[in-house]
Amino acid sequence: FQRELCDNLRMTIIPQNAFQGMNNESLTLKLYKNGFEDIHSHAFNGTKLNQLILKDNKNLRRIHNDALRGATGPDVLDISSTALESLPSYGLEAIQVLNATSSYSLKRLPPLDKFSSLLEAVLTYPSHCCAFRNLRTEKQNLLLSIFDNFSKECESSMRKPTNEMLDDSNNTTLWSAERSAHIATDDENSPYSYSTIFDDSEMAGFDFEYDFCQPKVLTCTPEPDAFNPCEDILGYSFLRVLIWFINILAIAGNFTVLLVLLTSHYKLTVPRFLMCNLSFADFCMGLYLLLIASVDAQTSGQYYNHAIDWQTGSGCSTAGFFTVFASELSVYTLTVITVERWHTITYAMQLDRKLRLRHAVPIMLGGWLFSVGIALLPLFGVSSYMKVSICLPMDIETGLSQAYILLILVLNVVAFVVICACYIKIYIAVQNPELVAANKDTKVAKRMAILIFTDFTCMAPISFFAISAAFKVPLITVTNSKILLVLFYPVNSCANPFLYAIFTKAFRRDFFLLMSKLGCCKSRAELYRMNYFSAYNSNCKNGGTATAPSKASQALLLLSALEK
Repeated sequence: FQRELCDNLRMTIIPQNAFQGMNNESLTLKLYKNGFEDIHSHAFNGTKLNQLILKDNKNLRRIHNDALRGATGPDVLDISSTALESLPSYGLEAIQVLNATSSYSLKRLPPLDKFSSLLEAVLTYPSHCCAFRNLRTEKQNLLLSIFDNFSKECESSMRKPTNEMLDDSNNTTLWSAERSAHIATDDENSPYSYSTIFDDSEMAGFDFEYDFCQPKVLTCTPEPDAFNPCEDILGYSFLRVLIWFINILAIAGNFTVLLVLLTSHYKLTVPRFLMCNLSFADFCMGLYLLLIASVDAQTSGQYYNHAIDWQTGSGCSTAGFFTVFASELSVYTLTVITVERWHTITYAMQLDRKLRLRHAVPIMLGGWLFSVGIALLPLFGVSSYMKVSICLPMDIETGLSQAYILLILVLNVVAFVVICACYIKIYIAVQNPELVAANKDTKVAKRMAILIFTDFTCMAPISFFAISAAFKVPLITVTNSKILLVLFYPVNSCANPFLYAIFTKAFRRDFFLLMSKLGCCKSRAELYRMNYFSAYNSNCKNGGTATAPSKASQALLLLSALEK
């Protein structure tokens, strides 16, 4: 029996018992292209539903949890092209076919145990199919738990001629033969002891060859793609632990550097100003990692139900902005710091060419504008932060998006080359065997090697795989790229505060002076204060009598001052 009701925009609700009194035959209800907004509790009470078609009800936002209570079925439910945000919690057990295409508001599914009979699902979002990937129907689970020893029997039955399998007169079915043998012998050790599990009524209509040897498999479309595999945000369990350690280290280290530098009573010099910018950029990278780690912890094991809200929402856009802004500002500031060191040493004897704060401010302002601009572009359609769960701009579908990714990667590679070149020139400038002891020369070389190595470790793996992916020749999966995200991507953000600040004598002096203001480490702070004034007075006395130092020695003194 079929009932059709369509193109009635004045009908906004389906009330209780709306279809009560219809005959007891299987009923197909086609209720499409109406003005329905709400379906009330017990709306289908008393019906035996075969198919319930609710497609193209554009305003349908709610089906009451008990809308199907009192009804039998449906076997087929079609809610495609509706505004539903959730499915009812009752009545889904009988559904074998679920059609929810173009239902963009349906971002979460009910508990999976509700779909105990589901065989086919056509959904809107690929991530929802991840929920059904390992889900078997209730009947299939029951069969597979019992018939583990039937593989040989299946093989023999599958080799039987088609006409023999279809000829009821000649085919008494393997199930009947084996079951009869068991009843006759009542052998408890028989591998086919089903009578202890099922009674005759439960086995009625069961055909071994078709119900077990050709089991029904749940199919779901659209299938997840390479950018969004069926896994949690971080994928690997060890990354879930490691990312917390890394983001806390990055946040704590860079926050400490910012606090000490901004509260220091010493004059704000160019190196201090640049270090503040670098620490802020790396602090933002720590916030990105914290956000990713927090969402992963909240959605672990059920990311398929949160993927759409996360990737299309403001959270992922915020995380993506943070990481691109932080990454580009950090690389830019590292380059400026390195060039400033090279410039200071190269022109050590020419004070009129010294970089002043009034020069550094507009230089860094340009870096901020560039970093903010490059991070905003994916929010305006140039690439996208929504492509993957880790919110990186990995969308290269258009030529403009591809050019955007390549621009970022090429600029990072150029920055790394500039940093390496400047440190090599610095080392050459200060290397003077007549003036510098071998151990001092080695110490400077090791310090530079560490700085270059951390930059290389951070940039090289990511740039290599990202450039190949930008040319649509990916050499690594999204799953494995998450290892790069956690192990290599934030290396600079964790190392920079230690290499450029915390391990230097100037920072330790400022730190203990700050602690002394809080009533701690007063003796240590006083020692640093005395050493500072002693060195200052010594330099003042020597400055009026000593001859001008050579360029190499002056350069070494300046380098040492910058590195301490």
